[in-house]
Amino acid sequence: MKRLTTFFLMATLLAMLTACSGTAATPTAVLSTARTSSSAATVVNTTTNASQAAVALATTAPTAVKTAPTAAKAAAADEATVNLADALLVKLEGDQIVFTGKGATVSGRTLTITAAGAYNISGRLNDGQIVVDTQAAEKVVLLLNNASITNAAGAAIYVANAEKVVITLADGTQNSVADGAKYTSVDASGEPDAAIFSHDDLTINGTGSLTVKASYKNGITSKDDLKITGGQITVQAANDGLRGRDSLVVKAGTLTVTAGGDGLQANNDTDPAQGYVIIEGGALNITAAKDGIQAETNLTINDGQLTLRTGGGSTVRKSAESAKGLKAGVDLVIAGGTLKVDAADDALHANGNIVIGGGEIAVASSDDGAHANLTFTQNGGDLRITKSYEGVESNQITLNDGKLHVVSSDDGINGVSSTTAASTGAPGGRGGMMEGGDSKLAINGGYMVVDALGDGLDINGTVTMTGGTVLVNGPTANNNGALDHAGFKITGGFLVAAGSAGMAQAPDTTSTQYALAHTFSATQAAGTLVHIETKDGQEVLTFAPTKTFQSIVISSPELVKGGAYVVYTGGRSTGTATDSLYTGGKYTPGTQVASYTLTSVITGASAGMGGMRGGPGGARPVRP
Repeated sequence: MKRLTTFFLMATLLAMLTACSGTAATPTAVLSTARTSSSAATVVNTTTNASQAAVALATTAPTAVKTAPTAAKAAAADEATVNLADALLVKLEGDQIVFTGKGATVSGRTLTITAAGAYNISGRLNDGQIVVDTQAAEKVVLLLNNASITNAAGAAIYVANAEKVVITLADGTQNSVADGAKYTSVDASGEPDAAIFSHDDLTINGTGSLTVKASYKNGITSKDDLKITGGQITVQAANDGLRGRDSLVVKAGTLTVTAGGDGLQANNDTDPAQGYVIIEGGALNITAAKDGIQAETNLTINDGQLTLRTGGGSTVRKSAESAKGLKAGVDLVIAGGTLKVDAADDALHANGNIVIGGGEIAVASSDDGAHANLTFTQNGGDLRITKSYEGVESNQITLNDGKLHVVSSDDGINGVSSTTAASTGAPGGRGGMMEGGDSKLAINGGYMVVDALGDGLDINGTVTMTGGTVLVNGPTANNNGALDHAGFKITGGFLVAAGSAGMAQAPDTTSTQYALAHTFSATQAAGTLVHIETKDGQEVLTFAPTKTFQSIVISSPELVKGGAYVVYTGGRSTGTATDSLYTGGKYTPGTQVASYTLTSVITGASAGMGGMRGGPGGARPVRP
């Protein structure tokens, strides 16, 4: 439905504020309409167009609307308030509904609201329905005030037609809505199909609680925009928990969802400007058999506390249904918040691009920790992939800033060709010689730690490193290497890569920062210190790889042409270890195993690139 004109909205707002300033204090509830008569209400909306924000991969904070001193604080900046005393009373008394006044009619156990306004609904309704069916430009507020509504044969709350409906959960109240396992009346498209179903915009706000039990299919559905700006909402759904066709926006509140399908979903696949999800705040706890949060287009996380478990979690090997944690049909952007994802499928997934700009993110997956068909870019934040098949997989991977920790059973950082990245399945291990390709890894800053059973950095293309810190604990098997690339130019930053010797590689001779590569005569035990210092005893590296290893590569600004360096194993350090890298303290020498004078940009004994590739992780999970 089209919004009212801006002039009319602002005029209504001024009238509301003027009226409120001269009235005595009365109990209020957070609503997104202000009552102007017994059967009319208006909406004040100052929010930036959310679809434009999603397309631009950014959101703009809405301007706050000031309310009278006697009014409760609005649940979101685009909402006004209304006095409880002004709302029309609807009393649910088991098998009957009591309503007097204009704007609604009662037929048996069905209340049909036909005019705009605020309706204060309380009591219990057994096997009945609240229907909203108004003129196109009208707005309705349903104030749930300790209301319990069940309908065994259809949606408990059904919005057939309205400009916008707001469900407000009154402060301190407990409300519930439930449907049955079979609907007796649905249209050709199978709708309605949710315990709370709206053909038009739907907002849920307030500070009370709402429990939704959806035995048929979905919990809460809007065919237009669905917005959550407050309340304590619990949804148990046979299929999807919450679905907004055009958009789903969560600004605040506590949302607990258990779903047999997706947890949250926006599914408009016909308009590229719609079908987006934005999380701006709130606490979300989602357990879903399929995807946790799924957007047909863009998925943006700006803030909030999110805990997601999908497909049974990362200990389950998912093979058919998509069970991704965060899934975007176009772009996934994480700008802030605290996220914990335990997924049977990719924890973070985008068919287009993933951009990490902030937030504290901890994920575990039985497939990829983060997968983007086009690009993965990290500009900030702290991303910890504690379990994965492959840690980060994309065609173009860039680390500009932030922290990235990866644990993987195959490749840690996997740069694949553009066609492979977009494929729906990539079964089997790595085969054949090191592949060339169009993938790129660019490390311009930040902090990366990789612990991989397969290749540490596996780039079917080229690597450039201009800054930052990279620590790689690579494979133990000789058919993989800590570094695997078709070209690696390093001009700055600090790089350490330890692993097996059979396929070991170092940066190449196009580099301008010097590197030292050493292959040990025998495999070294996990945790064995490797210490490199200058001839006069200045520390360059003290590192304790987490797994057995036989090769190590280091590139550092402290390595200079003509410099003489000594390599030790064993010994002791009184320094502080962070991610196996020691800083400060004093090193007590163990066994000297080599000494080098840097005569070229890459110096030392490093195994070549011979041998055949074969992934250690067996068959890759099928990507749905």
